[in-house]
Amino acid sequence: MHVASIWRYPVKSLAGERLPTAVLTRDGVPGDRLVHVRNDHGPLTGRSRHGLLTLRAITSAAGVPLVGGARWDSAAAADAICRHAGPDARLAAFDGSERFDVLNLLVATDSAIAELGTDVRRLRPNILLADVPAGAERGWEGKALRVGEALIGLYTLRQRCVVTTIDPDTGEQDVGVLLRIRDRFGTRIALDSWVIDPGRITVGDIATIEPTSAEPAHVGGWIVGAPSRG
Repeated sequence: MHVASIWRYPVKSLAGERLPTAVLTRDGVPGDRLVHVRNDHGPLTGRSRHGLLTLRAITSAAGVPLVGGARWDSAAAADAICRHAGPDARLAAFDGSERFDVLNLLVATDSAIAELGTDVRRLRPNILLADVPAGAERGWEGKALRVGEALIGLYTLRQRCVVTTIDPDTGEQDVGVLLRIRDRFGTRIALDSWVIDPGRITVGDIATIEPTSAEPAHVGGWIVGAPSRG
């Protein structure tokens, strides 16, 4: 197995950016989900504001999240967010662990995505592994992924939601995607994960599975039904 792609999402629920390499920290991929969308009632995500999933965010050379090419804290970015999430939506910076729905990494496999028959972007992983035997990820819960300089804990398979039904380019909805996840994967695909040992990972790195007794220090965030707990 090897790393096929690495992803970062500078703004939570917006489309992400592919990276050739990343130095994982105990907080995951540096620069991941440092900004989120909210209104007066709390965070807003692609679960209820589907249009956000089609709006691209990248990171500038100076490490600043950009929305549609504009700084996240600019008037242009604010206008773009309102167009995609409603007039009450705004952007806010927050670097607490609650910004991650479950844990700070999501690991997907090419074999599961091939079986699902859809674009990997619908699953919004941080790491995509290639040359994975069919069904292998189903047996990885509670184990660790050794890749590059890092060791990554594989906590549990992710319970998937309506976000997977939204086309990341057009915003059109296909509920059949979530039905296939239910029927073929028991509603759970890709692995909620965390960094045990920090270090650099690079596209092309060999990946291996090994046992571990490590457990995450914190699980949960803003996702409905999974409140923050530490």
